[in-house]
Amino acid sequence: MQFIVYLLVYPFLWIISILPFRILYAVSDCLYFLIYTVFGYRKKVVRNNLAMTLPHLTEKERLEVEKKSYHHFCDLFLEMVKTMSISSKEINKRFVITNLDLVQEYELKGKSIMLLVSHYASWEWLVVLNKKVRFQGVAVYKKVNNKYFDRLVKKIRSKYNTTLVVNNETIPLIANNQRNQILSIYGIPSDQSPMLHKVFYDDRFMGIRVPVHTGAETLAKKYNLNVLYAKVTKVKRGFYECTLVPISDDSKSVPNYELTTKYLRAIEQQILEAPEYYFWTHRRWKHRLD
Repeated sequence: MQFIVYLLVYPFLWIISILPFRILYAVSDCLYFLIYTVFGYRKKVVRNNLAMTLPHLTEKERLEVEKKSYHHFCDLFLEMVKTMSISSKEINKRFVITNLDLVQEYELKGKSIMLLVSHYASWEWLVVLNKKVRFQGVAVYKKVNNKYFDRLVKKIRSKYNTTLVVNNETIPLIANNQRNQILSIYGIPSDQSPMLHKVFYDDRFMGIRVPVHTGAETLAKKYNLNVLYAKVTKVKRGFYECTLVPISDDSKSVPNYELTTKYLRAIEQQILEAPEYYFWTHRRWKHRLD
């Protein structure tokens, strides 16, 4: 059954991927109408999240953020599909790393990097970084249930020198790379709600106390990795900039959970500046502690 679904869906994905961007975004506008207006996909979740985290905005202002966030959500999905066929020249024009020299400095120091990523703006096109550095690029991801689509995702990412690993493969991979002195840059998104049995720490995120992921910090401290935050901003439709923000170059000496706290504060700042580009459909605050 999985293969049949793949055979039925794949041709549509490929057609979408070869569309010119002007037409791609016209399709995105139609998709927005279906998802937001007709089906109301997770609209209640989004409204609750916005009401909890942005109480300083009026109801009208939050509604405006809501609509813009769904537009961005549709753009992001189609941009992800576009990655199947986009040229290196085009994606480099649309996703710019503003301070690549910082990674190059770390490469000269011979020390691997923990790159903290958030579900803000575009995290999908961040894979272009791996074609610009000598480090091995590793991205931690959630495995797709359909094994054929999972294979497709890995194929797309491999174009950009990215190795995909699921959560339980991360520790053995980092340990092996450290033993064999394989310098790597590990991209880990840690801003979603963790499983409760894996919770070791809680913090305030957007003013609400919630359990938070600490796995990236634990690994960074154990192996003394440099820690950066990938601050991605949306310049305009279809164009993004990423600035690599140093969090620590001596993670072992940083007090426990301080790296995680700095990471959360960095995301909050971006959300408050332009909340419409955050991934509000996730149930991030479902385990609120106050």
